[in-house]
Amino acid sequence: MKILGIESSCDETAAAVVQDGRTLLSSVVNSQIDIHAVYGGVVPEVAARSHIEVINPVINQALSDAKLTWDDIDAVAVSYAPGLIGSLLVGTLAARTLAILKNKPLYPIHHVESHVYANFLTETANGIWNMEYGDSGSTLIANSQIPIATSAPAFPILALIVSGGHSQLVLFRDHGDYELLGQTQDDAVGEAFDKVAKILGLAYPGGPSIARAALNGNPTKYKLPKSKLSGKYNFSFSGLKTAVLRAVQHETGVDFTFPSSGLAQRLNDVQRADFAASFQRTAIETLVDKTERAFYDFDAKSVVIAGGVAANAELRRILSERIPIHIDYAPSDLCTDNAAMVASMGYYYSLKNQPISPYELEVIPSLSMSAK
Repeated sequence: MKILGIESSCDETAAAVVQDGRTLLSSVVNSQIDIHAVYGGVVPEVAARSHIEVINPVINQALSDAKLTWDDIDAVAVSYAPGLIGSLLVGTLAARTLAILKNKPLYPIHHVESHVYANFLTETANGIWNMEYGDSGSTLIANSQIPIATSAPAFPILALIVSGGHSQLVLFRDHGDYELLGQTQDDAVGEAFDKVAKILGLAYPGGPSIARAALNGNPTKYKLPKSKLSGKYNFSFSGLKTAVLRAVQHETGVDFTFPSSGLAQRLNDVQRADFAASFQRTAIETLVDKTERAFYDFDAKSVVIAGGVAANAELRRILSERIPIHIDYAPSDLCTDNAAMVASMGYYYSLKNQPISPYELEVIPSLSMSAK
């Protein structure tokens, strides 16, 4: 079964074709990072307009890369929740229209849940290459072969889902059968990376910038706190972010009233690297501590990490040291937002659920996994 996936929940316009939930036939991503970097974060209205400009070319490129026509496509899967409302509307409108015009079943996919399905992609075809385009959709800015995981995870699966908008621990007993164990009570970890990067004067997005700076820093230079919460598997990163702010203010000789926007110019490169390394270590240990506890509590057979922060090399290294089973990480290209994960989940979703009418599908910007 060949499924076309469409993803537009935030600032990436993506389309992909996946066969039987595991074989990646094509993956095309139009990135808006350069557009939003100017503002230090995603501007919803700008993101929606960019999606409108490139959604059709991205879909057509995904079919072309897969060497398929619409006659070969069995169904369409699209992210409908959660995300930015304008961005979601563009992707779902395209999917609904195509489902009607091409007479294809349509499956609504929860964006956060679909991140886990990047780990189910274990085969490629056609010498698949990841195609990532710039803001116009016409300039190829990256072209790298995707290394696929060697085997799919076995149930029960403990999933750590970490990104700019989400930090969750989820136990999957089967496809569609999961329990939300814990989640962030304030900032998502990716959001904390972005905010700390801004304090330190590092580029957006903060995750990759902090990871690069941390390579030259001392992760034990600054003692930063880990949150203590009543929920056994819940996270909190707002306090850690504030602790970094106070530590930088102290280090640069100003008091707590000094604005965060003026701190970066007072730091030297050594200090910046040490703060990046210390923050990254504390944030990652916070994630790993909870994951390790849940792994033993629920006797999981597999552990996966998903979402943009899952690409962090230090997170992978520390998790592998602390979890006593082999973890087959998904490639970094499939950790950030993409449509391959949507198409993969679409296949497994179709095995247990009826398609939705394209005339009835609506977006739900704030739908959590627990409310799904």
